[in-house]
Amino acid sequence: MATAINLKRKNIDLPVDTLQKLSILAVAQGKSLKKYIETLLISKADSIVVDISENPSPSGDAWFDDPENMASVKKGMEEMKAGKGKAFSIGEIKDILGV
Repeated sequence: MATAINLKRKNIDLPVDTLQKLSILAVAQGKSLKKYIETLLISKADSIVVDISENPSPSGDAWFDDPENMASVKKGMEEMKAGKGKAFSIGEIKDILGV
């Protein structure tokens, strides 16, 4: 039994000389231009590794990898959105900490 694959149709614009070159390559492989381009794009996409990290640190700070720390950060963000938090300036933080 064949499985259904989700497909999305997308029109693309390519220069005429690019289409001519791709057409020659497609004929050489016994494929239609459309099928040849699809095969190229699928192969390229399959070779790409996409690693999505929830770690918001540009330097990859491991502190953000701890689920408890991230839960605390998310909770704080939700509280700020709900108007339950207060933003402090650097000066205010220094005054509070006595530095």
